[in-house]
Amino acid sequence: MAVAVAKRVLPLAAVALLAAIALWPEIESAADRGRVAFKRVTEVRPDALSVVQPRFQGLDEQNRPYTVTADTAVQAGSEEVVQLRAPRADLLLTDGGWLYMEAREGRYDRPRNHLDLAGRVTIHHDDGTQFVTDRAAIDVTGGNAAGDSPVAAQGPFGTLTAEGFRLRDRGQVVVFTGKARAVLEGTP
Repeated sequence: MAVAVAKRVLPLAAVALLAAIALWPEIESAADRGRVAFKRVTEVRPDALSVVQPRFQGLDEQNRPYTVTADTAVQAGSEEVVQLRAPRADLLLTDGGWLYMEAREGRYDRPRNHLDLAGRVTIHHDDGTQFVTDRAAIDVTGGNAAGDSPVAAQGPFGTLTAEGFRLRDRGQVVVFTGKARAVLEGTP
């Protein structure tokens, strides 16, 4: 019985040995290609935190909600100031109306709730009034805004251009600064 098993196993072992000798160069090169190396890495710290479609929400001193959103936000290191791309701010007014602000870029100082907007800053009021300027600084909590760049406004009152503006009491009071030109629309 042992001789019968040896007659079958020994030829199979010889074929396997010849195949291993013939394929050894392929096995060796595959081992080189599949080799993984690990290197010791020092502690990695991100230079900046980047967030897609961030949303900052809060309440002002009179418990009226506000929201600041953007396409992207980047916060460098441990700074509290966040750089925003395409920022938008939505503020509720005392009378139930709203103000909506948007721009190409901005900086949001979270501890101070201060938003600096730049690049075609547009401020919409729910009564149909719209302001367009290059730069604006917004106190989100207080609901005040100001800008010293030329501003163009239009609405139910007509059109107006000025060298700057001040928005107070969440848009209830608007003061245009510098030289101003207005074309007022009359109602019949």
